[in-house]
Amino acid sequence: MSSSRDSSSSPKSQLAANVVDHWQLRTRTLKLGGKPLLMGIINVTPDSFSDGGQFIHQEDAVEQGLRLISEGADILDIGGESTRPYSEVVNVELESQRVLPVIRRLAETVDVPISIDTSKASLARDAIQMGAEIVNDVTALTGDAKMIEIVQKTGVGICAMHMQGTPQTMQDDPRYVEVGGEILDYLAQRRDVLEQSGINRQRICLDPGIGFGKTHQHNLTLLKNSWRFLELGCPVLVGHSRKGFIGKVLGDRNLNRTAGTVGVALALALQRIHILRVHDVGAVRQAMSLFEAAGGLAE
Repeated sequence: MSSSRDSSSSPKSQLAANVVDHWQLRTRTLKLGGKPLLMGIINVTPDSFSDGGQFIHQEDAVEQGLRLISEGADILDIGGESTRPYSEVVNVELESQRVLPVIRRLAETVDVPISIDTSKASLARDAIQMGAEIVNDVTALTGDAKMIEIVQKTGVGICAMHMQGTPQTMQDDPRYVEVGGEILDYLAQRRDVLEQSGINRQRICLDPGIGFGKTHQHNLTLLKNSWRFLELGCPVLVGHSRKGFIGKVLGDRNLNRTAGTVGVALALALQRIHILRVHDVGAVRQAMSLFEAAGGLAE
C-alpha cells in the first residue's frame, strides 16, 4: 500500500479505528459485521466471462435469482452488459431489455435487495423505479455525467469500483507504481466527490475492482491487503469470484474455480471485508458458516 501510510498497521487495529456497521440503501439498511454479506451475481448476458448465455432468457434469470436466495444470497446483483476484458459495448436499449423485466419480476417476488449493475444513468433510473435498492457502477460514477444526480435524488445505495481504463482496454498493459496505495487514494477521492455531490457516506460502498485493469499479481496483492480499504470508512465490497487469477495460482486456467473462490472468500472474511460478490452463493455460504463455527472469525 501507499508508502505514506503506516505499513505496520494490522487488520484488527484498522477495524477498531474504522468500524462500519451498516450500509444505507434506498428503503432499508443492511447490517454489517461478522460474516460478510453475499451479493449473488445474475448476468443477463450472452458473453460474460464465466456464465455468459446461461441466464439470457428472463425466466432463467428469475429462476437463478430465486435459487441464489435459497442458497443464502443477501443481495442480488443484476447486469445486462458484460465487463469482461475486451467485451463489446452494449447500447442502453438492449441492456434495458435484458435486465428490466428481470428486476421487475424479482422486486415483486422477493424481499432481498436488488442491485442494478450498470454505468448508464437512464437504466439506473428505470431500475430504481422498478425496485432496485443499489446501483453497482464499475466506472465509480464517472461513465455517465447524469449518474451522480440520479443516485443523489433517489437515495439508493451506491457501489463505486476502481478500474484502470475500460473493459475494452483495461488488460492491455495495466501498470501501477504501487497498486494498493494508488487504488486506496482513488477510492478516497471518489468517496469525497460523491459526498460533496450530496450522497451521504452511509450510502457509499467501495470496491477495489479485482481483475479490472490489474495483472494476476496486482490482484493477489490487493486481496492480501483488502483490510486496508476499511480505513476509507465505507462498506467494502470485493468481487473475486471465478476470476482468472484463481486459475493462474492453481496452474490450470480450465479448472473449475469454485473451490478457489471459496478459499479467497474465507481469507477476505478473516480481514472483515463487508460484502463479497460471488456466483457460487451456496458453496461460499456453507464454507463461511463452518469457518465461523470452527472459530475462524473469532476475535
